[in-house]
Amino acid sequence: MRAAGASRAAAAPDRAETGRCAAWIGEALERGRYEGGELLLEQAAPPGFSLGDLTLQDVIAAGVDALRPRLLPLIDAVGVFREFEAALAEGRPLSVVRLGDGELLALAHDTVYEAEAVRREAPFLASAGMSVPDHAARERLAAAVRQASIVGVPLSRRKHFGPLLGPALAGNGIDIRSLRLTESTINYSLYQTGLLARLLQGRRALVIGNAAPGMAERLTQAGFAVTGVIAPVRGFADIDRVIGEAAAIRDHYDVALVAAGIPAVVIASQLAAQFGKAALDFGHLADHLASRPPGEL
Repeated sequence: MRAAGASRAAAAPDRAETGRCAAWIGEALERGRYEGGELLLEQAAPPGFSLGDLTLQDVIAAGVDALRPRLLPLIDAVGVFREFEAALAEGRPLSVVRLGDGELLALAHDTVYEAEAVRREAPFLASAGMSVPDHAARERLAAAVRQASIVGVPLSRRKHFGPLLGPALAGNGIDIRSLRLTESTINYSLYQTGLLARLLQGRRALVIGNAAPGMAERLTQAGFAVTGVIAPVRGFADIDRVIGEAAAIRDHYDVALVAAGIPAVVIASQLAAQFGKAALDFGHLADHLASRPPGEL
């Protein structure tokens, strides 16, 4: 009985501590909501007026609507599919690249943030193909974004996504309004709508990246023609080798699917610019396809 009582007594402080932690977290969240939204609205309200029953959401919605002329249009999945279809039919180059937090942080190092801060906040960059600081790689990435046909951009407003987009591009001398934009998840949108399958039907694909062998196998089992596989891709230092291998088989593929982390932006852009190819920055969708059951896309 004493042991059981001692056990219950020991559990009580744990529950109390849990309650205190929950209260602290709740207070922190409330403070964040206030300082990150309501306080800004409070400071923006003109003197002599009350916001009355207007909510933060009301004001944001009205503000976004008022700023509609400054919003940047996005090409949707159907539009991107049509761009690919037209480019392939006419033999024109087309590159669709995508900017996520990795690409934006790579562009932002020593332009928006110090390299050390980026390295500390984004240790995943090395595994995504770029170790910072690397100004030559950053400049090569920026050049690829400039020459890409369509650039996928993040819609998320988390710290290293949408809010970093403008500063990261501007820090590399890129005017976002000079780019043709789509969503950064355009690869998934094409896949989920069935447009990727339509794009690949009757065409020869080159698959590039670490997951390329598995993805190529699944594509072949699903009835699509894969006429080239280039793997692995070991970061920016490997880009020129990959481009060289793709050049050697340039007459044997129509569409390149590039899943190579941050270097995919450069590879896809260069395949279009140098060889007149249609290329899609395929991202982690390659890993998904590689894990699909045989015969399924």
